Amino acid sequence: MTASHLPQKPDFAALEAAAPETADRRTTVLSLIGSLVFNWSNNESLFIYVLMLLLKVDQVSAAIVFATLNTTRARLDLIQRLARVKIRDKALSKELDRVIDRFNDGTHIRNEFNHCMYTVDNTGVISHTQSMRLVQTRSALRFGEVKPLDDARIHEISEAVREMARINREIWDFLPRLEDHLRDREPTSNDLKP
Repeated sequence: MTASHLPQKPDFAALEAAAPETADRRTTVLSLIGSLVFNWSNNESLFIYVLMLLLKVDQVSAAIVFATLNTTRARLDLIQRLARVKIRDKALSKELDRVIDRFNDGTHIRNEFNHCMYTVDNTGVISHTQSMRLVQTRSALRFGEVKPLDDARIHEISEAVREMARINREIWDFLPRLEDHLRDREPTSNDLKP
C-alpha cells in the first residue's frame, strides 16, 4: 500500500471538545482579520471618490470605471496616472501617492490573511497560516510559506487595522482638498506632457 501524501484528517470530535477553552483566542484572531478586511474594503471604496473627482464625473460613472478594472492594482494605477496629469499641486500629489503607498502596504497583509490556509492545533487554537502562493527561491519551488499565528503576528494585524483606520480618515480629509484644487481647473495640452 502506498503512503498517502495527504495531511492527517483532524480529530474533529477532540477539536470540538477542546474548542470552548480556546474560544477567546480564536475570537480575537477572527475579529482582527474581519476588522482588517472591513477597513481595507472601505478604504478601497473611497478611491472611487478620488477617481470621480479626477475624471470630473458622477459617482455612478466613477464606480462603473472602478468596477470595470478587476484588480486593486489596476484601479490605483489609473488613479495615479490621472493624478499625474490633473493635479498641479505637488504637495497634494505627493500626499495622494503616500496614502496609496500605505494602502498598498496594508493590501499585502490583507491578501496574506484572505488567501491562506489556517492550521488549528489540537486545542482549537489557530496556530499557523500557510500562504496560497508559490514561493520560488534560487534552488527550489515550494508551496506557500508557513507562519506561526503567535502574539507578534496578532500585534502585526492589530497595527494594520489601526493603520487602515488612519488611512480612512486621511482619505476623507484629502477628498475636499482635491475637489477644491480641481474645481475650476480646465485641462490643457500640457497635461499630457512629462
